[in-house]
Amino acid sequence: QVQLVESGGGLVQAGGSLRLSCAASGRTNTLYQMAWFRQGSGKDREFVAAISLSTSYTYYLESVKGRFTISRDSAKNTLYLQMNGLKPEDTAVYYCAAIESSIAPRSGQFDYWGQGTQVTVSS
Repeated sequence: QVQLVESGGGLVQAGGSLRLSCAASGRTNTLYQMAWFRQGSGKDREFVAAISLSTSYTYYLESVKGRFTISRDSAKNTLYLQMNGLKPEDTAVYYCAAIESSIAPRSGQFDYWGQGTQVTVSS
């Protein structure tokens, strides 16, 4: 089992920055891929970014490319999402996810999920 705990959300003005963190514990040595998803109020869950833990290859939602950066500190077992140039449409609950196999990250078929952290961007 793997446990994921997100932190770092908050209220920020448009154009501002936030860094989300996701602390992983448990059988983290078996993880293959980690990702961030988000869900706005009344909206479906949306893929944001993913990273392969073996190759460090990254994937991004088109609308966040150039603004968001996903990274991982393996020594700390922590996943990050650096968000710059935030827009009101980025407002959502952001979730960390992980899986022990290779999947198409945009499918959302991850095995482990955190509880989410709220990001609110004011205009």
